Amino acid sequence: MFRYFIYFSYDGAAYHGWQVQPNAVTVQQVLEESLAKLVRQPVPLVGAGRTDAGVNAASMVAHGDFPCEIDCEQLVYKLNKILPPDIAVSSVRRVKDDAHARFDAVSRRYNYRVVTAKSPFARRYACRVMPGVDFDAMNRAAEILYEYTDFTSFSKLHTDVKTNNCKVKYAAWRKVGENEWVFEIEADRFLRNMVRAIVGTLLMVGRGKMTVDGFREVIEKKSRCEAGDSALGEALFLVSVEYPEDIFL
Repeated sequence: MFRYFIYFSYDGAAYHGWQVQPNAVTVQQVLEESLAKLVRQPVPLVGAGRTDAGVNAASMVAHGDFPCEIDCEQLVYKLNKILPPDIAVSSVRRVKDDAHARFDAVSRRYNYRVVTAKSPFARRYACRVMPGVDFDAMNRAAEILYEYTDFTSFSKLHTDVKTNNCKVKYAAWRKVGENEWVFEIEADRFLRNMVRAIVGTLLMVGRGKMTVDGFREVIEKKSRCEAGDSALGEALFLVSVEYPEDIFL
């Protein structure tokens, strides 16, 4: 068998997240079905991580094992011909036989978009917040994330992970337009629902419903009940997954 990494993007609106689930259409299911049509046998995929229902990916990665060496450019072309318009493959790369899309990733980066004014063009991919949100306070709170590794307070309950520890490498709000801001966060790994829970809690700080010190207390209490509601999924994008170069052939 020959292992390949598949790089792709998707609009998550029509899907119940990345991972295959019973009684729900997912991105993994659609991509695996398309691969099976081309290869004429099942090609199970392992993704770099999970995304929740409605969440988008500008760059997601999955690995799969093929029965023979393949022409990467041809596979990209053929997949894009049969995939629906909301999923697009950008590249396919041969990797070492033991390379793993999830466990070999050294960092992942997400963006969360908010707008402070009504816009018909941002309604599908941004969360509207009321004017007056204090982004400076939210940035002071976001800096606190660097000081901790246990993010139980921002994790979905009853998950099957062995640890809730993550190392946040970057977290900040950045203004990208007159009425638009993006929260960028990078870490070695993320817990389920973690980014949306962080954004929801930071927005409480920005609205004056929680202090910066209160944000620290949320982390230290290690309880999901202490954090804010999860922010809307459609405004969240997985934008990159990074790997060591030595896994590629």
